[in-house]
Amino acid sequence: MGALHDLYDRAGDAVAFFVVYIKEAHPEDGWVVNDNRSDDVRVIDPTSDGERDDVASACALRTSIRIPVLVDGIDNAVASAYGGWPDRLYLIARDGTVAFQGATGPFGFKPDELDAAIETELRR
Repeated sequence: MGALHDLYDRAGDAVAFFVVYIKEAHPEDGWVVNDNRSDDVRVIDPTSDGERDDVASACALRTSIRIPVLVDGIDNAVASAYGGWPDRLYLIARDGTVAFQGATGPFGFKPDELDAAIETELRR
């Protein structure tokens, strides 16, 4: 999140930034990864909007996210519409169109590409 926080600090006055918390990628009752266990992250996949809100809040606090966090509903409508799993960067233009869609993460999570797209959009 460091590079994304840097971008938020630089462009946050000109662009509305949001993190959208979607379906848990590595829940205890699903695809468990050893890094989560090593970091004592043990999340049961939420089954209601309220449970997902709670998990998203805990995640934001634990990772010190400074960007406002929105939470996808348990129906996963946002993740389905944007192909956000496991993570992805988007820039929505002033006219509501997608100005930038990054590749899927974690390898496609490239804040520098988003930064360039923001600069292009702000010059329009």
